[in-house]
Amino acid sequence: MVDIRKNGEQRRKLIYAGKMHLVHWLIVLLSVVLTFGAWYYSKSQFNQKLEDKFQRNAEQVVSLVKERMQLYENALWGAVAYIDANETDITHTKWLAYSHSLKIDLTYPGINGIGIIYNIQANQLDDYMEKQRMLRPSYAIHPSHTESEYWPITYVEPAAPNKKAIGLDMAFETNRYSSIKKARDTGKAQLTGPITLVQDAKKTPGFLFYTPFYKEGSKPEDTRTRRNSIVGVTYAPFIMKNLMQGTLAEQNRHVSIQIRDAGDMLFDDHADESTLDVDVNPLFTKEQDIAFYGRTWSFSIQSNLGFREESAANQSAFILVGGLVIDVLLLGLFLFLSRANRQALAYADQMTHALEEKTNHLEKSNSDLEQFSYVASHDLKSPLNAIKQLVGWIAEDCQDIIPDESKKHLALLAQRSDRMMKLLNDLLDYSRINRSECKSELVNLHEMSIDILNLLDKPSGFTISAPDIEIMIPKAPFEIVLRNLISNSIKHHDKDSGCVNISYKNVPNYQEITVEDDGPGIPEKFHDKAMEMFQTLKSRDKVEGSGMGLAMIKRVTEHYQGHISIDSDGKRGTKIVIHWQKS
Repeated sequence: MVDIRKNGEQRRKLIYAGKMHLVHWLIVLLSVVLTFGAWYYSKSQFNQKLEDKFQRNAEQVVSLVKERMQLYENALWGAVAYIDANETDITHTKWLAYSHSLKIDLTYPGINGIGIIYNIQANQLDDYMEKQRMLRPSYAIHPSHTESEYWPITYVEPAAPNKKAIGLDMAFETNRYSSIKKARDTGKAQLTGPITLVQDAKKTPGFLFYTPFYKEGSKPEDTRTRRNSIVGVTYAPFIMKNLMQGTLAEQNRHVSIQIRDAGDMLFDDHADESTLDVDVNPLFTKEQDIAFYGRTWSFSIQSNLGFREESAANQSAFILVGGLVIDVLLLGLFLFLSRANRQALAYADQMTHALEEKTNHLEKSNSDLEQFSYVASHDLKSPLNAIKQLVGWIAEDCQDIIPDESKKHLALLAQRSDRMMKLLNDLLDYSRINRSECKSELVNLHEMSIDILNLLDKPSGFTISAPDIEIMIPKAPFEIVLRNLISNSIKHHDKDSGCVNISYKNVPNYQEITVEDDGPGIPEKFHDKAMEMFQTLKSRDKVEGSGMGLAMIKRVTEHYQGHISIDSDGKRGTKIVIHWQKS
């Protein structure tokens, strides 16, 4: 009847254990809600960061163009100051020297050159041409026009790429002419509208930049005076494509740009065949009008493919997909654990009886092992002592009648009896290591080392040094370790004198005790072998020992959650380093 009730209760437990509980479903539901919440929040944050990044890139492009135009303006006003500072006319030679000093190619990237345009009235034309042809016989003003005054490009450097522009009269074309007159009348730097430079073989959009200078370096206050005292303008021609490359060539920009002046295209990333990262469906766009020296440039800025690629790694999508995968895995885990729990309970019921039987066998084995230890320490030692005693009697009684060879055999028998006794003692100690736990207590390292050395059978020339400090450590097991190490150092030494140095270091989580001798070293290839049971590196007839010393030390140290290592080059000296876990 009891068995029936017990089996019924076990079946109810197994059925209950195999089901998903309400708390499991709540956890899965909460995980799904958190996944979608994290996805929505991450997506919002990500989109905001993308927009902020685009705005920063767009503002950077506009600010770079502004800074570069300011740099060019400063260069032109610098040329005006140079002209004003000269008391004589600016000759071609002077202008060549000045322009070379500017190092245009390095200092002003994107600029096509820098030059001077003089204002020549009709009654001044002959005198002007005579002066210019003194150094440049082929100099000519072109093209012809119907205006009453002339604004020819007199000097421009570098001359070679601007050869077609030398002598070009700004009055021949309305855009150039109106802007130069505006610079004259306002006394300020002015830009032309979009033009095609005569020196540009590709006929791409460009513009001119003017800064006026007046008679005797004056700065007239009103328009009428400016018109009467104008001498000319310094100017710089620009091909817009070159300007933008000079402005942004070194920038790793992630936006595409279009710049218009009064509806006319000045620059277009889309039109450049070498530009492969224009995004036909940009993520972000921005329109901005900027006033530039009498003109208004309309910037149309949009994110490019590089921007899209950087933003492609959308972490919100990863969060959503990863969260849903985790939710599915969580559900599967709960189902698996429920089934596993049911199987585990069934298996546990099956194993309980077998485990009880094994426990009984283990207790009996432990009892037998203790009995074996007793036999090893008493029953085996007694006849071994008797054998050793008999050998001594025989050697004593027959020392005068037995040959020398027999005496050697008796000595060898006594030596091996000692070894057997040592082996039995070490086996007994080794078997007892895991049977008891010793509490830590204060131990004086120097005193313990001296006491151990005095108790050992050592040559008179051996010394030991250890720091006079107290350490907190289980005394009995630590003494076993230290005694075996000191004993090994003496036994394996190849001389009648030597020194054992013991040092102590407090390291995180461990007490580090190092025992170092000056005897023959242990080759590195034998370091692991030396700590195995019943292993000696020399013949047992040469070195008295059981081969269990280091194995016992290792087992004691590891029993107290420590570890041991050997440091030796195999030539001279051996360090045994013990890391004993702090209690």
